Amino acid sequence: MIPQIDLVPLQLAEQAGGDELFLVTRVLFGAVLAFMGLNHFMQVDQMAQYASFKGLPAPKLSVIVSGLVLVGGGLGIVLGVAPVLAGAALAGFLLIAAVTMHDFWAVDEEDQQTEMTQFLKNIGLAGGALSFVVLGLLEWPYAVNIGLF
Repeated sequence: MIPQIDLVPLQLAEQAGGDELFLVTRVLFGAVLAFMGLNHFMQVDQMAQYASFKGLPAPKLSVIVSGLVLVGGGLGIVLGVAPVLAGAALAGFLLIAAVTMHDFWAVDEEDQQTEMTQFLKNIGLAGGALSFVVLGLLEWPYAVNIGLF
């Protein structure tokens, strides 16, 4: 017989400083991704050239759209606006970018370490973004708390 496991809902408010720590977590995570998105807009041509080199169709449009996802998703996490959608969009982008842009298995040996580092960074950040998908179903402290779910 399988034992029953009772789940306890996330209750940050019961922990001293939990609400504030969750806010700091959201700011650190979301602001870094939003800044990465701003970088896409500040370096469109250079990033489009790299995207073209990697074989992406419509490289300039891809850079602009990915910048919008990063800025919108990052700010969504920071502010608590549609966090499920923000987290899912960020995770989807990061996983796709890891495989298409940082294919360390397909580059020259001298580029493998750099590409593997970028690949693993994207995978780790995607995991973090997915955690916000789950947490987005709850009410967040210090947040706008506008969501689709």
